[in-house]
Amino acid sequence: MRLTRIVTILGAIIAVAAFITAVDIGGIFSGGRSAPAAPHRVTLPHSPGAYVGVYATRAPQSYAGLTAFTAATGIRPGLVVYYSGWLEPFQVRFAAAAARHHAIPLVQIDPTDVSLAAIAAGQYDDYLRSYASAVKAFGSRVILSFGHEMNGVWYSWGYRHVAPGVFVAAWRHIVTVFRQQGADKVTWLWTVNVIHRNGDIPSPAPWWPGSAYVNWVGIDGYYYKPSWKFASLFGPTIKEVRKLTLAPVLISETAAAPAADQPAKIADLVAGIHAYGLVGFVWFDANKKRDWSLSNPAAIAAFVRGAKTFKRPVP
Repeated sequence: MRLTRIVTILGAIIAVAAFITAVDIGGIFSGGRSAPAAPHRVTLPHSPGAYVGVYATRAPQSYAGLTAFTAATGIRPGLVVYYSGWLEPFQVRFAAAAARHHAIPLVQIDPTDVSLAAIAAGQYDDYLRSYASAVKAFGSRVILSFGHEMNGVWYSWGYRHVAPGVFVAAWRHIVTVFRQQGADKVTWLWTVNVIHRNGDIPSPAPWWPGSAYVNWVGIDGYYYKPSWKFASLFGPTIKEVRKLTLAPVLISETAAAPAADQPAKIADLVAGIHAYGLVGFVWFDANKKRDWSLSNPAAIAAFVRGAKTFKRPVP
């Protein structure tokens, strides 16, 4: 009996040690030690069902796609998204337009064909300091994400291209540089792709930077077929995320193909967000590889009904 108890205790210790190792794998860039924990700041209200966000074409070069979306739906998004290449500056004019429309800019920074090890080693610190200074000077709240969907294989910084520990080290370094520059109104959004059933898109756990470096978690996923439901599309990934953190979760990129029955899928999306207590969603209202935009009056009506169940938070 005593031997059995000792084995059980040792097994528990080993499991905890393995978890800590997985979470702190970014320490490979600090002589085998984890990077020093940074202050944990949550800069945005994050009540469940708070945010309806939109990505529209021509952002960030123009805000016109977003004003057209509002004109078509009557819905004024609380989050507006644009995608930024590495070494591109912070788009202050777009962010200012968002602020005038009472929206928060959400920037997905994509390090395409850039060495994440070089980022972690400080070789791009001049760029990061310049970007952080621009965000600080902007003065309003901003959501920033880096290397989204890293647990997928389709980006140069992702699965099978870059070791998860290298991604973690780069993420931590970026957050640290921004905080050193006093860019304190940034909400850091760690954005993953939904897990794929056949294992091609694995659990995002190995890429987790740690709670000191993440404020919100974003999950990207799309409805391709009429039979797909929120629980099966997003549920397994939410479960994996909850093993890592209790941080607010945003569906950070989603839409439904017209062939998947957009009105029904929009209703399912909204119901799922409320059922799981998530902070909101971002609708990808664009034609890229597939036309994801709201395509007919029934889809628009479903979107309007769903959006009206969200309550924009008081700043």
